[in-house]
Amino acid sequence: MAINLTVLAGECSRPAETRVLESGTRLGVVALRVKDTDGPATSVPVTVWDPPAWFDELASGDAVIVVGKVRRRFYKAGAVTGSRVDVEAEIIARAGKDRRKLITVTRRIQDALEALEA
Repeated sequence: MAINLTVLAGECSRPAETRVLESGTRLGVVALRVKDTDGPATSVPVTVWDPPAWFDELASGDAVIVVGKVRRRFYKAGAVTGSRVDVEAEIIARAGKDRRKLITVTRRIQDALEALEA
């Protein structure tokens, strides 16, 4: 059995950016600074499809919680094919502000743990 579930809690290391693709779909990008209890901090890129309205207001230092999946994306840059790894958010919530979303985060984690036990 395999599961691709990522849970991040951290602060934005830079303001969020939103782009509108040719299809009209909104794509949000933010980097989260996360830290293990005993290690250095690292910045993790997070992609949010059709982000909520408040996403554009995220600034450096704002705390958020993300539940999503690790994705490796490929792209062409001239004749070279490159790749990058990011977290594709299923749920994004402002820490301490989005109580309903935080409940949803907890349920998503519980569902994943139950699937592993089955």
